[in-house]
Amino acid sequence: MTEHVQAPDGTRIAFDRVGAGQPLVLIGGAGQFRAVDPDTRELTGELARRGFEVVHYDRPGRGDSGGEPPFGLAREVTAIGALVDAVGGRAWLHGSSSGGAIALAAAAALPGVERLSLWEVPLGEECGTDGAAYLDAVRACVGTGDPEAVWRLYTDGMPPEWFRSMRSGPRWPLYERMAPTLEADAEALAWTQSAPRAELWAAVDVPVLVLLGTDTFPFMADAADALVRALPRAARGHVRGSGHRWEPADLAERLAADLPAALSGPSAAPRSS
Repeated sequence: MTEHVQAPDGTRIAFDRVGAGQPLVLIGGAGQFRAVDPDTRELTGELARRGFEVVHYDRPGRGDSGGEPPFGLAREVTAIGALVDAVGGRAWLHGSSSGGAIALAAAAALPGVERLSLWEVPLGEECGTDGAAYLDAVRACVGTGDPEAVWRLYTDGMPPEWFRSMRSGPRWPLYERMAPTLEADAEALAWTQSAPRAELWAAVDVPVLVLLGTDTFPFMADAADALVRALPRAARGHVRGSGHRWEPADLAERLAADLPAALSGPSAAPRSS
């Protein structure tokens, strides 16, 4: 059954809570929310069977969550803070793609984040300017009130059938409403370039597991290496997957592998694999 929590800015956040055990909040990337994301719904069940209390939520402005534009990174962080409070004030965070950048921002700003796992965060060059330029482009598209322009920009460089399938499919009205929220994803990625990363993430003093698919894009591997270098307590791991996707059971098994050590000693770093 869907539950709701109100973020400090008044946004009503909808979420599913499954299982009992270690609280874990799943943070979706640019194209994810519950109604269009069966893989994460399956992951939620797999994690619940392995000892987690899992929160699968709709980010602000998506799905059954409330909110009107503008959407930004600070709003995402406050929503995560409300969800962490809802599960007792302490939780792990798992961020997928640009959701991983949001998870990093939350860990840098919020109390109660005990551990992070990050799936294929698409980082640009350290202290580069491409993220800020992309954020400006997204904001310009959002400002026109044209969701199709936002999605065309977002899918530029991707296989063209991705956009065609989205635009012609029955869920297009859901994506239309979601389009302005892509500003938050762009802002999160621009934030990762806003300062030297060791400085930017110095406050993220929790174990971080940086995950890649076994058949991933080369730039994702470079980004993972950058994360491990910059974060004080990061390790790299692999999960069966390709094309920026993962297998739910395999990902759940990898996250659960760190659970016994975490419960016996919260200062333990995640093991590499």
